Formats: sequence, C-alpha cells, structure tokens
Amino acid sequence: MIGIIAGTGYYELPGLRQRKDETYTNQYGQASVSTGTWHDVPIAFVARHGGDHSIPPNAINYRANIRALSELGVEAVFAVNVVGSMILERGPGSLFLVDDFIEFTQGRDCTFFDQPGQLKHTDMTVVYDTKLRSQVLRAAQMEDIDIVETATYVCTDGPRFETPSEIRMYKQLGAHVVGMTGYPEAALAREGNIPYASIAVASNLAAGMTDGPIEEQVVWDTLEATKEPVFRLLSRSVQLQASGEC
Repeated sequence: MIGIIAGTGYYELPGLRQRKDETYTNQYGQASVSTGTWHDVPIAFVARHGGDHSIPPNAINYRANIRALSELGVEAVFAVNVVGSMILERGPGSLFLVDDFIEFTQGRDCTFFDQPGQLKHTDMTVVYDTKLRSQVLRAAQMEDIDIVETATYVCTDGPRFETPSEIRMYKQLGAHVVGMTGYPEAALAREGNIPYASIAVASNLAAGMTDGPIEEQVVWDTLEATKEPVFRLLSRSVQLQASGEC
C-alpha cells in the first residue's frame, strides 16, 4: 500500500475506487484516512487539514497520521505541501521536489521517542527518500511536467504568513520554499522508517517579494489550477513505485 498526504486545496483523491473513509485511533490520537485503489494501486490518503480545511497547521496530529499509515502497512508516502516560493523566477504554480528542511516551529509533538526509556537519535542526513525522489523526477519527465529538482523547505508554525524580514532570513539560511506542514511530518516518517517524498506546490511568492500583500483568493485560484498536473504527477509516481521502477 502507498500513502498520499496532501494539504491545502487537496482534500480528496479523485478517482479513488472502492473508497472507504475511516477514523483510526492509536496511542497518539485519531487519524482520518481514506483507503481504496487508485490506478489499480492500493492507496491510503490523508487530508492533513481535514476535508473541510478546519485543522490549522500547528494543530494537525502528525504523529497519529504517520502511525496510522504505518499500521495500515503503507510502504512509501508521497506528500504534497503547499508553499510560498522564495525564488522570484519560480512563482505561483511552480513545483519543487524537496530534499532538505529547516525547522522554525514551536511546541509541536515532533517525535515518537519522547518517553523515558524510549530515547533514540534518528539520522536525518537523508530525510527525503532517494528512490522516491527519482520516481517523482521520472514521472515528471514522462508527463512533461516542470519541477525544480532540489529545494530546501523551511517550516513555520502558521497559520499566519511570514514577514518580509523572516523571508530574507530564511533565504540567507539557504531555504527555497516556506510552508507550515512539512515538519514534523517528514521527520516522523523518517523515525518510522517509511520512505517519504515531498512535492512542494507554490501558491504564491513569499512575503516581500512583490509590491503587494499575499491575497488569499489568488492562492486558492493558483491551487485550483495546479490540481490537474499535480494529480498526474502523483498518479505516475504511484505507478512507478508500485511497479518497482525508478
């Protein structure tokens, strides 16, 4: 089974057959997961913010979600993360394949190893699985979809957008995109030994990179326009993973 986790604007997987929506309870809480088959591949789909976009980034139960996918037997996860782009020539609608992260969140439950006697230091040298990333790049080539091959993702708490000064700082640290949901999800998948890849979808240029403010309606319109290519990219990536191709 392959997992897909998606964020803002991506609340269901179109064409998911034999769909079954369930709430799974584990020691970390509850996770809402839709299972079924997509292009003849068994899929477990999680909408991070819920089907009605009611869960803010800092309140998502990342641990329950990842643990539920693990208990369902998910062997790989393709994630979609909506971001602001910090690369001027890669504005709204651009796609990035994340290969590293920087974390600026506060107070999130960010590890499975937080109890006495459970201490484990997990290596984060390669957070985003090399094979899955190769499959996404191959899928993009096959579908003639433009995607930036490497990107460092900086995660902030939200739900507010960042300030221009924060964006200048993140750029100086080497980040390319900024979002609110990439951490601790990627780190938890790494702790759980679930191969994980992230496709970052730029809904806007980050604060201070244009003369005006970030307009929410423009963000929603951009995300709507990205759905067709992103779902094509995901479907091809899923098929490559299921067949074992790189």
